[in-house]
Amino acid sequence: MTNVATSEPVSVWQLGGPLLEGPVWVARDAALWFVDIKSHKIHRFDPQSDSPRSWDAPGQIGFVLPIEAGGFVAGLQSGLAKFDERDGSFLPIVAPEPDLPGNRLNDATVDPQGRLWFGSMDDAEADATGTIYRLGADSVCVPTSPRVSITNGPALSPDGRTLYHVDTLGGIVYACDVDEAGMLVNRREFARIPNEDGYPDGPAVDAEGCVWIGLYKGWSVRRYSPAGELLETVRFPVSAITKIAFGGPDLKTVFATTANKHCSVIELESEPHAGDLFRFTVDVPGLPGTLIREGV
Repeated sequence: MTNVATSEPVSVWQLGGPLLEGPVWVARDAALWFVDIKSHKIHRFDPQSDSPRSWDAPGQIGFVLPIEAGGFVAGLQSGLAKFDERDGSFLPIVAPEPDLPGNRLNDATVDPQGRLWFGSMDDAEADATGTIYRLGADSVCVPTSPRVSITNGPALSPDGRTLYHVDTLGGIVYACDVDEAGMLVNRREFARIPNEDGYPDGPAVDAEGCVWIGLYKGWSVRRYSPAGELLETVRFPVSAITKIAFGGPDLKTVFATTANKHCSVIELESEPHAGDLFRFTVDVPGLPGTLIREGV
């Protein structure tokens, strides 16, 4: 299960965004959706078209994930909202942390049962106020993890029984079991990444159950075995890789979001593609995406 990358990462959309995040392949659109948190943008990239699209969000936005009945759930600083791409509208669903105005939502995934899992974080990236939530059938946000400053993930194993989430500043990727009630149990350290190697950002899981971790300020994406063994490192020409997503008809095209908000003017000269959308190919596919069926 090593050396699965078959091409070098190349920039496919020169956005120069401060903080691209949350890539997700939406099969019904045959397109990649992702966000620029700091620019308050939603982006759609169709690999077969030269006409990518963008929408304005009403504030910082951490993710958009598709709903089975149509449209998307958007993770805004103010809370969860339904986003309708047809008219660009946002309809509030629930605010999980009305008592924490300095927090925002950051990353998310959907489990095989159609349940939304998402994280919050301190927008100042200092206080341990972020946690991982599950959206319940009654639109109640259920906290499932201890508090940290910056959450990333979650991501799920192919069988949906193991959930991975990241304490970015702590440099730790955790694995948890998902019990029958939809709660996280048996939390354990899956991988630890020293800060000098980069900060672990968004995780994604492939069909072999291997966990891919984007490294912020680490110039790379790492692939770990289900046992937490480092298998492969894919190097990038930019320093901050926030997350990957598997796409294309065979789920063997990897899209990677990147950032440049940390770069000085001099650093931007040496990283002209920082903040772009990248693409490379692999010989082990990702997992098919699941549509949100609960809580919306």
